[in-house]
Amino acid sequence: MGSGEKGKMIVKEILTEKVLTLAEAKEILTALKTSREVKELKEGEEEEKEVRYERRKAYEHTTKFAKLKAENSRALINELLGLAKMKEEIAVRIADLMPKSANEVRAIYAKERFTLTESDIEKILDCVATYE
Repeated sequence: MGSGEKGKMIVKEILTEKVLTLAEAKEILTALKTSREVKELKEGEEEEKEVRYERRKAYEHTTKFAKLKAENSRALINELLGLAKMKEEIAVRIADLMPKSANEVRAIYAKERFTLTESDIEKILDCVATYE
């Protein structure tokens, strides 16, 4: 591309990174959506259209699949983190999927290098059941 602003890549710095549940992502996207509706940006319209498309698709996905409210999903994660053989990424997956059977819990753990006892699975399902 020649000189000028067209085609210029905008690089943004990542300040923090955190694993979110679908419900938490939905809450953030909802807040962004309402703040964007209040103030429409005039500059960077082409880039803004692309961002709006991606954000809209993300919002649609989180709305369709989030099963809990954000505060409940985080509370479930915190409870799950108190259990044995639990990592935050798995706790988030459990909060997003809300498994109802032992087989569903096993499927979430399928790629892990350890196996769960029936007792471990029951504890996970008990935690999930309190937030349904």
